[in-house]
Amino acid sequence: QVLLVESGGGLVQAGGSLRLSCAASRRTRYAMGWFRQAPGKERECVAAISWNGGNTYYPDSVKGRFTISRDNAKNTVYLQMNSLKPEDTAIYYCAAGSVVSTGQYDYDYWGQGTQVTVSS
Repeated sequence: QVLLVESGGGLVQAGGSLRLSCAASRRTRYAMGWFRQAPGKERECVAAISWNGGNTYYPDSVKGRFTISRDNAKNTVYLQMNSLKPEDTAIYYCAAGSVVSTGQYDYDYWGQGTQVTVSS
């Protein structure tokens, strides 16, 4: 069992930046992913990283603006979000799984989510 707790969400103007953090309750060798879900939309992966940080994934919608990283000594994964757009508004979730994947069903553990709101 791994508990994940996200933090760092909030309200920001378009063009601004936020850094989300996801703290795990214990050291793991899990791949980690960040997902988001906006009202009326399906949950989508916005970034994923392998357990050692060697592999990362981003969809085209956030590539060049979002950066995922991890500090295994602190059991924490980060999502740096720059040049934010109103369409980035969503609840952001972190997740842990055994493989790097963009599919939500490949992840076994989920945080409670943190709201990100980008105003125009």
